[in-house]
Amino acid sequence: MKECFDNEDEAKRSNGSIWFNDLKRKRTKGPSLNNNRYDTFNIATKAVHAGQYDDPLTKALGTPIYQSSTFYLSEDEYGSIHEGRARDEMIYTRYGNPSQWAVQEKISALENAESTIVFASGMAAISSAIFSIMDKSAHMITSRDLYGGTYNLLYEDLQRFGMSVSFVSPTNIDEIEEAITDDTKLLYFESLTNPLLKLVPIEELVALGKKYKLRVVIDNTFLTPYNLRALELGVDLVINSGTKYLGGHSDLVSGAVSGSRKLMDGVWGQMLKNGGSLDPHACFLLERSLKTFALRMKTHNQNAKELAVFLENHPKIKRIYYPGSESHPQYDLSLNMLQGNCSGMLSFEIIGGNEAAHKLSDNLKLAKQATSLGGVESLISLPYNTSQASLTKEQRKAIGINDGLVRLSVGVEDIEDLISDFDRVLNTL
Repeated sequence: MKECFDNEDEAKRSNGSIWFNDLKRKRTKGPSLNNNRYDTFNIATKAVHAGQYDDPLTKALGTPIYQSSTFYLSEDEYGSIHEGRARDEMIYTRYGNPSQWAVQEKISALENAESTIVFASGMAAISSAIFSIMDKSAHMITSRDLYGGTYNLLYEDLQRFGMSVSFVSPTNIDEIEEAITDDTKLLYFESLTNPLLKLVPIEELVALGKKYKLRVVIDNTFLTPYNLRALELGVDLVINSGTKYLGGHSDLVSGAVSGSRKLMDGVWGQMLKNGGSLDPHACFLLERSLKTFALRMKTHNQNAKELAVFLENHPKIKRIYYPGSESHPQYDLSLNMLQGNCSGMLSFEIIGGNEAAHKLSDNLKLAKQATSLGGVESLISLPYNTSQASLTKEQRKAIGINDGLVRLSVGVEDIEDLISDFDRVLNTL
């Protein structure tokens, strides 16, 4: 039965057009405890100051640790729940906590993002970001060269939710485009792949996303916002493992997702269901660590560059994988996209295969044999039995992980000491 209205305005209001335009509330950046992101300053200054909350009551310098699970409720909090703005009020620590807000604002400042959410792990950040975009029957495209934890999530679990994934070369835009279907919703890639350090052509990915109306999500853990701010290139969401370079001291586990406030509100809703919120004390550790972020990254970058030159010219090394080296097939892209700053990650193949790689790892004094990366200490590992251990030998060979491949996270030690240590052990093999 057709409805009758007294005038045109009433008719428009019934279908929502005027109601929508009459809405006064808009999405804002944050949420935040203050509005000073130090936007006009450089990255080292932002790392020190942005997001910090100086408590006006105690006048303590630095954000206190708000080790509380819940907060007093008033009309404002009840109203925020009713009006769908609970993310902007303190209600319950899984929803938000002052310690979370402070470090989130610091990361937003570093990424030039409207909003950030911190998580209890990098995988919590990855899963929440992906599932905030994907739905039943949706399809996504990602890299064959993928962190093992992410690969397992996509290969083993997506099908349980009625979703699908295609694995492609991260450097071949034509292959990526050919994999797009009517159900594709997401292009998900690592800016610098693990462990072969291939650069993803992000601007071309973004162009594909715009052409086919797809979301583009980049895991920027290896490069960090110090070397690459992917959101400025048009990416929709950027992910960082806070466990790695952001934390930088091998003493906390965390993750972060940054992007527009609109998309991040969707990630926040997914985080509430997944339950991966970051504990206030870990937030304190992460915020404290980020104050030296720029100092650390500058040294990581320089040390890796110098150690790469040494290893590439050593007779016991078959090949290095480092985009800052002229021998890397994407050297020109690294100059254009990264201005030659390629982080502290370096991989290489050693003559003698896995046996020689184990002897090297076992006998180095400075590089510690451990998984993870991005700490102030150099960390060395063999991808075949760590980050890519879940892949079969055939799968590893298909993506280029050969026997004798070593992944090195170059720390901030004196570079002369690192080179001397590697030279000493390599000459005994």
